[in-house]
Amino acid sequence: MPTHLSTHSRRLLRGTALLCALALGASACGDSDDGGSNQKAVSEADVQAALKEGGTITVWAWEPTLKQVATDFEKAHPGVKVNLVNAGTNKDQYTALQNAISAKKGVPDVAQVEYYAMGQFALTEQLTDLKSFGADKLSAQFSPGPWNGVKAGSDGVYALPMDSGPMALFYNKKVFDKYHIEVPTTWAEYLDAARDLHKADPKAYITADNGDAGFATSMLWQAGSRPYTVNGTKVKIDFSDQGAKTFTGTWQQLIDDKLLASVPAWTDEWYKGLADGTIATLATGAWMPANLESGAKAASGDWRVAPMPQWTAGGKVSAENGGSALALPELGKNEALAYAFVEYANAGDGVQTRLKNGAFPATTADLQSTKFQDTAFPYFGGQQANKIFAESAANVPDDWSYLPYQVYANSVFNDTVGKAYVSGTTLAEGLQSWQEASVKYGEEQGFTVEK
Repeated sequence: MPTHLSTHSRRLLRGTALLCALALGASACGDSDDGGSNQKAVSEADVQAALKEGGTITVWAWEPTLKQVATDFEKAHPGVKVNLVNAGTNKDQYTALQNAISAKKGVPDVAQVEYYAMGQFALTEQLTDLKSFGADKLSAQFSPGPWNGVKAGSDGVYALPMDSGPMALFYNKKVFDKYHIEVPTTWAEYLDAARDLHKADPKAYITADNGDAGFATSMLWQAGSRPYTVNGTKVKIDFSDQGAKTFTGTWQQLIDDKLLASVPAWTDEWYKGLADGTIATLATGAWMPANLESGAKAASGDWRVAPMPQWTAGGKVSAENGGSALALPELGKNEALAYAFVEYANAGDGVQTRLKNGAFPATTADLQSTKFQDTAFPYFGGQQANKIFAESAANVPDDWSYLPYQVYANSVFNDTVGKAYVSGTTLAEGLQSWQEASVKYGEEQGFTVEK
């Protein structure tokens, strides 16, 4: 696991070029010394007093279930107004947030931040450490992957987990049954299934993949690779470990044998393939069901969910894919009120509201509850898919780290690893190229990058 980020190394970054360099396209960069680095403890009584006094908080988030949560929160606390703003999805919002922080103007009180991007803001002290509110005492309420994500490789707690993405294998049972293909329990069996399917129907593919950073890092995570080590401003990037070799060894064969559909995810063509059976599986996060239901309606009843295939037969190892949390930007106002909303949404009554509206929980009690696990999914032929998702969540190793500039690293994935899908470059060579590009960028931004 990454070692703790020292207070000294974090303060070294304040007001330096690194803050600007991580700005994701920010046009201006201001000194961050106005942030509250010396945070005072905020008691439950302080939070309750803030709720009684009332006021307005601005929440930047794209997660749709928060709309009802905000309405319910206002109803429970009549003096509070929640201004919910969709400032863009993931990197678009991060750019807007960084611009607001740099200008010291228009910074929201609460911001949705994905786990892979958490370190980008936490390292430069742009997020409030919620330990000052006693948030560290909530650790047992959340599953290990998301809780590890909000710690951002440190001893701080920079957000409360909102949702999670424990991985599972979504597969088209109708297609598998038609061609007498067994559901793979290992990635070796998955490779065999890919060959059998494509031989039986040259228009059908086991899955679609033309290069995606989030998918690749999740697969590396499950395979045991730990390419990123973070210790304050010291970073190590190494894609040569055995876990990386395990992943690339199998996935390279899928590429070489042309067993992957080269269809960009989230496009109409992609959904068409999921609906008509020409894309037969997806290894992705547990948040996927609602997307299948809305995007591939014609395939209702055809699909099922299975545990992730294993790299070692008999193993039980999963990984996270996606998921986000709610954080308090340092320059936001009404911190006690903002924290009350975040705790309500992610550890209080708001959790049930979000689950009813299709969110996937990061809370252990909900993952383990009979009500949650016994939920039948008509889209999956009545299958109780949450049982598989919950088991996956419990089997996520909690020692994964992302780079403090993972948002940038992911942006150059297609220029490096992506070439393996469209040229003679191998995946291993692509990962090496990604490593070199990430090292170069890190050094340019003032990180000490171990070779």
